Amino acid sequence: MLGDTSFAIHPGKEKQSAAVVYRDIGNIISNKKTDDTYLFVCVNGSVAVQFYSDSIVRITMNQKGDPKIDQSQTVMKKPDNVAITEDFSKDIYTLKTSKIKLVIYKAPFRLIVKDENGQIIVSESDRGMAFRENGEVTVFKKMHENDHFYGFGEKSGFLDKRGEKYEMWNTDVYAPHNPETDPLYESIPYFMTLRAGKAHGVFFDNTFRTVFDMKSESDYYSFSAEGGQMDYYVMAGPEPKDVLEQYTHLTGRMPIPPKWALGYHQSRYSYETEAEVRELAKIFVERDIPVDVIHLDIHYMNGYRVFTFDKERFPNPKKLIADLKEMGIRIVPIVDPGVKKDSEYTIYQEGVNQDQFCKYIEGETYFGEVWPGISAFPDFTDEKVRKWWGEKHAFYTDMGIEGIWNDMNEPAVFNESKTMDVSVMHRNDGNPTTHRELHNVYGYLMGQATYEGMKEQLQGKRPFLLTRAGYAGVQRYASVWTGDNRSFWEHLQMSLPMVMNLGLSGVPFTGPDVGGFAHDTNAELLTRWMQVGAFTPYFRNHSALDTVNQEPWQFGEKYEAIMKKYIQMRYEWMPQLYSLFYQASISGLPVMRPLLMEFPEDEKTYNLNDQFMIGDNVVVAPILAPAITDRAVYLPKGEWVEFSTGEVYDGEKTHLIHAELEDMPIFVKKGTTVMQGEWISNKDKVAKNIQMNIYAGDSGETYRFTYYDDDGETFDYENDSYMELDIEVVSKTDAIELKVLNQKGNFSPTYKEIDVNVIGLKKTQKVIIDGKISRENNYKISI
Repeated sequence: MLGDTSFAIHPGKEKQSAAVVYRDIGNIISNKKTDDTYLFVCVNGSVAVQFYSDSIVRITMNQKGDPKIDQSQTVMKKPDNVAITEDFSKDIYTLKTSKIKLVIYKAPFRLIVKDENGQIIVSESDRGMAFRENGEVTVFKKMHENDHFYGFGEKSGFLDKRGEKYEMWNTDVYAPHNPETDPLYESIPYFMTLRAGKAHGVFFDNTFRTVFDMKSESDYYSFSAEGGQMDYYVMAGPEPKDVLEQYTHLTGRMPIPPKWALGYHQSRYSYETEAEVRELAKIFVERDIPVDVIHLDIHYMNGYRVFTFDKERFPNPKKLIADLKEMGIRIVPIVDPGVKKDSEYTIYQEGVNQDQFCKYIEGETYFGEVWPGISAFPDFTDEKVRKWWGEKHAFYTDMGIEGIWNDMNEPAVFNESKTMDVSVMHRNDGNPTTHRELHNVYGYLMGQATYEGMKEQLQGKRPFLLTRAGYAGVQRYASVWTGDNRSFWEHLQMSLPMVMNLGLSGVPFTGPDVGGFAHDTNAELLTRWMQVGAFTPYFRNHSALDTVNQEPWQFGEKYEAIMKKYIQMRYEWMPQLYSLFYQASISGLPVMRPLLMEFPEDEKTYNLNDQFMIGDNVVVAPILAPAITDRAVYLPKGEWVEFSTGEVYDGEKTHLIHAELEDMPIFVKKGTTVMQGEWISNKDKVAKNIQMNIYAGDSGETYRFTYYDDDGETFDYENDSYMELDIEVVSKTDAIELKVLNQKGNFSPTYKEIDVNVIGLKKTQKVIIDGKISRENNYKISI
């Protein structure tokens, strides 16, 4: 028997201490100001402070030298020219804008951020910024008794994230998405705090594996990263909407999507042949069920090679795409990052010959196994590679394709770690670093490459991109679906807070796989989920291989009729939804909102998981459990009209609402408006008649809404080809007054007037439109 080698006395075999030793940033030694940056040199590192606006401050700590302030993957904004009042005393530095007051203690460095009224937003005391010898950086913040936390991107569980601990590391998770399943596909290291009706936000811009701990201690929370800098932004709010506007000021806002992308999407893993796709489209048209998109999963490709079609399964894809577009239906194919290792495959040849793939530091190409088998992965951190990948999409756009679906872009690899070797080096636009640092932005940068390439090729048309993985700022390029859920009622329930928290994380265009992806759905579950899907921002029915089909007609006429009604309702609500997407594009506000966003002073909204709002005046309260026809609905301040029955309910109360299978309770706030269109046919989806429903109030309330329209397909709106109507409705005891305060843009829609329908008008009330009393039952706005 061989004796022990020297490995027996390897230091790593010793029993390690369980204590976590942090080194504090320490006392301030000196300070200076350069341009827009305040630099504080401390015993154990340096801290930079920058004001990006009156309401946004950035704090960057580097334990090894001066903070690096120009390496963000997602923040494109530079600091504004902000007026700052400075007060440097013996023990405290004070920096003040019109909205934020920063108090910095010298010994040791501790930081407090206050709002314009002097109320503390975020603060440190005995613990502040610290680091460990292994490179981890951490900051500790006081947690108040009445703090509620939201955002964190794509996370399962309830709406309020207090008491939770979350990791940011993009991960392919096919296992069931239980409340404790973490991490998932998206990493958005941002959260919003709601405290006593006021909100503020924190964005931790670090692409390493990060952890947000709102669980371990009762009076502190922390956020940390495996490496890099402590680099975070505080957004002062004070309203939840303000926080979203401030956060998306930094990370960007979504472009206005094409209208067809807001319609109903039908998908399956997989529709495997051209004949199957044609038959599917034919059934939708014959049954007059709306559909805008049919997705093609991986089986359309030749051996799962991206930028190919299987010529036996899809002999003439260009004609298929043209024929379906003539029917009013678009094709969106899936594109994964893995490029099959095949020396006879053009894309692989180009990737090798042009040096486009990820490599180890020694120069060897990284290979991992995914659907095509052993594959190489483009290095999307390099501008040259992003341009090459974007240009390759001409393969699709030349066929008439206007939308792409990115999957497996965490990146997912079939190995124990589920992803790429973290020691792989990325070129990172001239600043090489490891996959350990850039893993979380891989899918985001793939999305950037795809979107920008397609935008260039589509000659003025808007591209649509759907992605599974992303980072903060993903909204600039893509919509997001919540990955491989399952056909369980619990997953329907969980999808609501998931989509709402994604919206609160700056990503408005999101939704789950309606009906559930894995497992077998059933008629009742699919019907109830389809009702919800009609009002989620992204509306796609998607199911897995070897599960029951879940197209709307698969469970018989009774269920088909209900699902058809709600899919058509999606199109009837399109004028309202499209206006809200326009608002998202200019303000960052989500389309689908938790009630707390509109009613932040109402504590009953803080963890309301089974209701949501569309815009600022519509509450949707779906049925989320089997065999249920009655549910409790909480309505916030105001009076609310049930959309289908016209029944009026008082706010700040909980009501028991009856809803048979064909019904989903929808409530519109009195004194507000909802824009409605019409369903015509799959071939002609452009509404010829637009109606404004005013839900008459009588308490003197004033409501403002911006109605927006354009051609729904091109970027011509950037050159004034749009119509924007700023509308005001004032409800009085004797009148409903409607005014068009402002009309902008040069777009001329097919309709020349908007019909006005006043619901709940009392006999004592007249209708006044732009200062003129209108004739009964003939109310119109000319445009």
